[in-house]
Amino acid sequence: MKSAYELAMERLEKESPQVAISEEKKQEIADIDSKYRAKIAERELFLQGKIAQANAEGDYGSVAQVEDELAREIRSLEARCEEEKEVVREADS
Repeated sequence: MKSAYELAMERLEKESPQVAISEEKKQEIADIDSKYRAKIAERELFLQGKIAQANAEGDYGSVAQVEDELAREIRSLEARCEEEKEVVREADS
């Protein structure tokens, strides 16, 4: 007898079957992911330095601004990363 989970997974597979991605496309997606992780790390290092400097100077208003900027840039880079990966996935279909 199948569990409710197994039955739900079977229905889900029927409604929207998974598409296999080639190893070449997987590597391309991994490269895109790696590139954007590096960009995010670069921005974090740069802006964390600015945050530390503003903290040392006691300029807490600037700290909040830089933290907001960092959060925006990370979201933007993550969104671009997902867009590029989606283009690769769609090309495989």
